[in-house]
Amino acid sequence: MRPLLIAVPQQLTDLWDIVRRISFLDVLDILLVSVLLYYLFKFVRERRAGKLAMGVLLLIAANILVHVLDMYLLRFILQNIIQVGFITLVILFQPEIRSMLEKVGATPMKGFRSLGESRDLDAVHTMIGEVTQAVGDLSESKTGALIVFERTTKLGDLILTGTVIDAFPAAFLIKNIFYNKAPMHDGAMIIRNGRINAAGCLLPLSSNPDISKDLGTRHRAGLGMSENSDAVVVIVSEETGTISTAVEGKLTRDYSPDTLRTFLTGALLGDGGRKRFGFPNLGRERAGSPEKKTRPNAE
Repeated sequence: MRPLLIAVPQQLTDLWDIVRRISFLDVLDILLVSVLLYYLFKFVRERRAGKLAMGVLLLIAANILVHVLDMYLLRFILQNIIQVGFITLVILFQPEIRSMLEKVGATPMKGFRSLGESRDLDAVHTMIGEVTQAVGDLSESKTGALIVFERTTKLGDLILTGTVIDAFPAAFLIKNIFYNKAPMHDGAMIIRNGRINAAGCLLPLSSNPDISKDLGTRHRAGLGMSENSDAVVVIVSEETGTISTAVEGKLTRDYSPDTLRTFLTGALLGDGGRKRFGFPNLGRERAGSPEKKTRPNAE
């Protein structure tokens, strides 16, 4: 007992010496790493990369265990796997890494872009009103629609797949474009800077294996667009007339024209009525209800 009582004060002294040597830069370093790990966890938590990340953590834990237990053969195998693992991870995580870098690259430009931006808020509110009116009419008539609002991630490569229009998004024009016998009704409409930039555009389909099998092509394209950019996507079901939105790979359904207007105002305009050009904080406040299953279709 006496040696233990003697050792405890010595351990406390050693601990105090370590604490005294911690500098401000050490604290800042720990905080920055903590923030980095938090956002990394937040990014992969609800994406397909989350499952891959869990597999990587299990592999690292297994490697530590075989080192502790001194299992030579398993240690040899795991070391060789880890040596080529970095290249493998880059290949597996390529869509997620691209999306993350695009969003990180867009964030520093938030302040600079907002300095020279002429914020015609009345025009933005008018545009949102025209879109929600058109979407409401399309929902009532059960006419399928796919509308993409470009934000910080530029969609020039997707615009080239459609027909450039460059027109004000009037409700009658939107309804005419998505009329089921119109030549561009099957593609997506891309709205850039408050104007219809192009229509009939082809969007990447989501490759998420967890998506409901009941969702058709239109919903999968909307989700794929939101997974590969920070765009806000509005989807109208051709079968049920249900209005949905897709943001950051999350689908929310059962909007009304009023709740859609509220959502788009919050998504496209920041606090204080300013245009939102930076990294979005969407998907937390939902105007609609959670995704519901529908019958299989080709939307």
